[in-house]
Amino acid sequence: MDNYSYGTLKYDAYLPRILDQQVAFAIEDFGGVNIRGPKYCGKTWTGRAFANSETVVMSTEGATPSRDMIEAAPELALQGVSPHLVDEWQEVPQLWDMARAAIDASGKARTFILTGSSTPRFHKPRHSGVGRIERLHMRPMTLFESGVSSGEVSIQALFKGEAPQVAAPKMNAEDLADLVVRGGWPGNLSTPGARAGRLARDYVELFLEEDMHKVDDVHRDPAKMRRLMVSYARNAEQAAAPKTLIRDMTAEPGSEPLAKETVEDYTSVLEGTFILEEIGTWAPNLRSPLRVNKKPKYHYADPSIPAALLNVTPEKLLGDFETFGFLFESLCVRDLLVYTQALGSYVYYYRDRDDLEVDAIIEAADGAWAGIEVKVGHNQVEKAAANLLRLADKIARAGGQPPAFLMVLEGLGDYAYRRADGVYVAPIATLAP
Repeated sequence: MDNYSYGTLKYDAYLPRILDQQVAFAIEDFGGVNIRGPKYCGKTWTGRAFANSETVVMSTEGATPSRDMIEAAPELALQGVSPHLVDEWQEVPQLWDMARAAIDASGKARTFILTGSSTPRFHKPRHSGVGRIERLHMRPMTLFESGVSSGEVSIQALFKGEAPQVAAPKMNAEDLADLVVRGGWPGNLSTPGARAGRLARDYVELFLEEDMHKVDDVHRDPAKMRRLMVSYARNAEQAAAPKTLIRDMTAEPGSEPLAKETVEDYTSVLEGTFILEEIGTWAPNLRSPLRVNKKPKYHYADPSIPAALLNVTPEKLLGDFETFGFLFESLCVRDLLVYTQALGSYVYYYRDRDDLEVDAIIEAADGAWAGIEVKVGHNQVEKAAANLLRLADKIARAGGQPPAFLMVLEGLGDYAYRRADGVYVAPIATLAP
C-alpha cells in the first residue's frame, strides 16, 4: 500500500491506511479535508501523517492555544504551516466556516485537515464546504490494514473477472474470535488477546457517561441508551424494526414504556458519533418488479462494540456459534465498507418479500453488482452458494443485470478459489480493495 505524506511523519510506527490516498487527493484538489469517524479509529494519527502543524481543540493543559483561548478567538486554531491539522474541530463549530474562508482567500495556498468524532447537531457551519472541504469517513482498521489479511484477493480484480486462486493465511477459530473481540482499533493491535476487549468496554462507558451528552448538549438517559445499544448488539447485522428494539429495551421488569420517537432520537445520536451506521437495502434497478424490503439495518462501526455490550469474550464466542456468526459478519461488513469506499463503490444488503436475504451487495459506480454471503466455517459454503445463485436467478428472471461475481466470504477456509458453479469462495484473511 502506498503511503502518501505531505508533511513530516511524526509517528514512526504509523501503519498506512487505505484512506491515505483519498486524504492526499482531497488536500490537493479541495484544499481541505474533514476526516470523521468513531473515536480511537486513527483520525488524528492520519491527520498528523499529512500535517506540518496542528491545533488540538480539546487540549486544556500546556496547549498553545488552549481551548479557552480558541473559544474566545477561533482564528488562533487556524494558525500554522500548511497543511494544518485541527483536531476535534466540532467543539468550536465556527472553525469550519473559517477554514473554508481561509482556503478560498488564499487560493488553496492555505490547506487544512479537520478531524472529528461527532457531527454537530446545533450551531452547524453555515456553508457545507462543497468544493473546499471534502468529507471522508474513517472506520477502524481492516484486517488488510492491520496485516492480518494477505490482500491477495482484490475486490477490484474480482469485478474485472479475475478468479481468485490463492492459499489463505493460517487461522483457527480461536484466532478469529480474538479478532472479533479485539476489533480494529489502531492502539489495540498489540494488546494481548485476554486484555484486548477492555478498550471497547471503556469506549462504551465513556460514550454513556460523557460523549452522548456532547452531541447537542441534550441530556439523555444513559440507562435507556445502554438498553438500546444492547438491543442493536443482539440484532447485529439484522434489520430490526423499532417495535423489536422497544420490546428489547422494555423487557426488564420495571422498565419504562418507550416511544418510537425516543428510539429514533437515541439512534440519531449513535449515528452522529459514528458508532452506528445505516446499511440500506439494494434493488436491482429503479423499475424493478421485485418487491424489496425497504427497512435498513444498522451496523456497529466495529465488532468489538457489540461484543463489549453483550459481555462477550473469545472463549464465550467459541461456545455460542450463532453470536459468533453475527459478530463475524459485522467484522466482514466493516472491512467491505472500507474497501468499497476506496473504490467508489457502496455496500447494501438484500432482502425481498419472499424472505430471500443476502448479507452484502456491492454496487460499483458503473452499476455493476456483486452478491456476498458471510459464513464463519467452510462447512456452510454450499448453502451460502445456493442462496447467492438463487438471487442471481431471481434478478435474471426479472430482467435485471447479472452479477459481476458472487462470493462466499468465510472465516476459516484455507483457499480462495472459484467453484464449478461460478461462485467464488474467499477467506476474509485474503481480501483487499
